[in-house]
Amino acid sequence: MDTERLAGRKALITGAAQGMGAATAKNWAAQGASVCLADLNEDGVKQVAQEIRDAGGTATHFKMDVTSEADAEAAVAHVVKEFGEINLLLNNAGVNKPTMFPDTPKENYDFIMSVNAWGKFNVMRAVSKQMIAQGKRDYMYKIINVGSIASRMAFDDIIPYAMAKHAVLALIRGGAKALVDHGVTVNGYGPGVVATEMWEQLDKDLVEIGKFEQRGQSMDSLAADMIEMKRYSYPEDVLGTAAFLASSDSDYMTGQLLMIDGGMVYQ
Repeated sequence: MDTERLAGRKALITGAAQGMGAATAKNWAAQGASVCLADLNEDGVKQVAQEIRDAGGTATHFKMDVTSEADAEAAVAHVVKEFGEINLLLNNAGVNKPTMFPDTPKENYDFIMSVNAWGKFNVMRAVSKQMIAQGKRDYMYKIINVGSIASRMAFDDIIPYAMAKHAVLALIRGGAKALVDHGVTVNGYGPGVVATEMWEQLDKDLVEIGKFEQRGQSMDSLAADMIEMKRYSYPEDVLGTAAFLASSDSDYMTGQLLMIDGGMVYQ
């Protein structure tokens, strides 16, 4: 691993208490980035940040509700205070709660859309304002929005989630056009079936609504029937793409959503 690849990067990472967010924070710090881990789960991000510091990296943490405008602005201010500026965002926080379409209550729709669509818009807006205020640099600012296979397809049991993730794709494409003149690239990646704490809960919920008969069946079924590589993924599978998008290697890219799904979606 190149321990200097991301040197000079000052990053805010949302949804960083566990799963892909925590794994990416550790990976970026090991490559020289200074990282601020943000999440509603303050104990979780505090622990991960300490693990990064124990390994010799630079990390801080911040309790953050991505749906709060005040929290988004405060998180950006915290990064600037700790690191001097902000030049990298991983907009990773997300939620899901499957329901069959006719039975989906408005509360479910509002919850998923508020975090996955508005939350990403809210955080990206706060970060981009600070980047614009800092002025153009001799390098590119980087915004990375985490999408999903559901950014390009839909399932009958997670329709609000797919709607929100399609909105993330629109945010990537529209944001790229809006921010290019300020030296900001906006890209993203779309994971597929990832073995994380979020998927463990999703798996339980799918059994409860009768989509599958037993725990673990959802991941095994999708791997067998929909994933060309015949296996589901782990947080480590996204690290190479995330680091690429955070580095200067991706400077001539913007408005792109890269799929990391083992061959589920063909663009």
